[in-house]
Amino acid sequence: MSTKVPQNSEDQEIDLALISKKINSFFARLNRSIFKSIQFFIKNWMIVLVLVVAGFMIGIFLDQNQKSYKHEIIVAPNFGSTDYLYAKVDLINSKIKEKDTLFLKKVVGIPQPKNLKNIEIKPIADVYNFIQNKPENFELIKLMAEDGDIKKVLEDNVTSKNYNYQTILLFTNEKTSEENLINPLLKYLNSSDYYSKIQKVTYHNVEVKIQQTDSIIKQIDGILNNLATSPKGSVKNDKLIYYNENTQLNDVIKTKDALLNQLADHRIELIGFDKIIKENNVTTNLQLVKLGNGNLKFLMPFIFILAFVFWKFFISFYRKQKDLAEL
Repeated sequence: MSTKVPQNSEDQEIDLALISKKINSFFARLNRSIFKSIQFFIKNWMIVLVLVVAGFMIGIFLDQNQKSYKHEIIVAPNFGSTDYLYAKVDLINSKIKEKDTLFLKKVVGIPQPKNLKNIEIKPIADVYNFIQNKPENFELIKLMAEDGDIKKVLEDNVTSKNYNYQTILLFTNEKTSEENLINPLLKYLNSSDYYSKIQKVTYHNVEVKIQQTDSIIKQIDGILNNLATSPKGSVKNDKLIYYNENTQLNDVIKTKDALLNQLADHRIELIGFDKIIKENNVTTNLQLVKLGNGNLKFLMPFIFILAFVFWKFFISFYRKQKDLAEL
């Protein structure tokens, strides 16, 4: 037997009428609110106009003064000078925070120290060059990755400091030039007596390697020329060079090829070894925009009007509550 009781049709009509009445009441209140809002702005149109103009002008001023500029220098620390580079950058940054303009101007050599806001240094993660031809680095990463995430290991300060390239970031309030900022900074970073001595010795050692490698290649060329001009199985008594089918000619050619690669690497090294901190690329005056992303001239009028509406609402609320309290 069904236990459901049919709902009275009169109750359904009452419910529908009540819902309809509430909906009509909601739209009536909404219409009154819209009308009051329009009436409020019409009544206070002069104040609103002043706030819009004032907000727009203040927004333009703030947009212009919120700009800052970023400058990037990609450098290669040579002769194991990475820790030295990080220490120097930290020193400069501390002087900026202390507003020690005398140090920045006299020691670092920046002619407009007040323009410099901040300096940072970040590694350029290049794990492939980090482990290339360096099995000890590869084993180090494997060992460190056993106890943690490989991504964290690669970004770890101990690992990242040993990457070949680092990026120095400088932030200024206004535009500047390489002559006024980049060149003095690089000159300061390269003014180390200790690393200058290492630079001279290393540079000389590479030059010696080039000379010796070039000499060995010439000797190999002489051997190959003799083999090419000698009849099969003949013997040259003056140089005692024996040539037969068992001569390891391929090994000689491979040795020469390896030496040529070494020679090319050494010559490239000399290009980078002319400085302790060698700059590879410089980018200046990259504009940054802070608060409002340059749209404060549109945001400030809205904020001013919103504040004015809130203030009027607060005054009205306070007066009503005061009148109720006095009853």
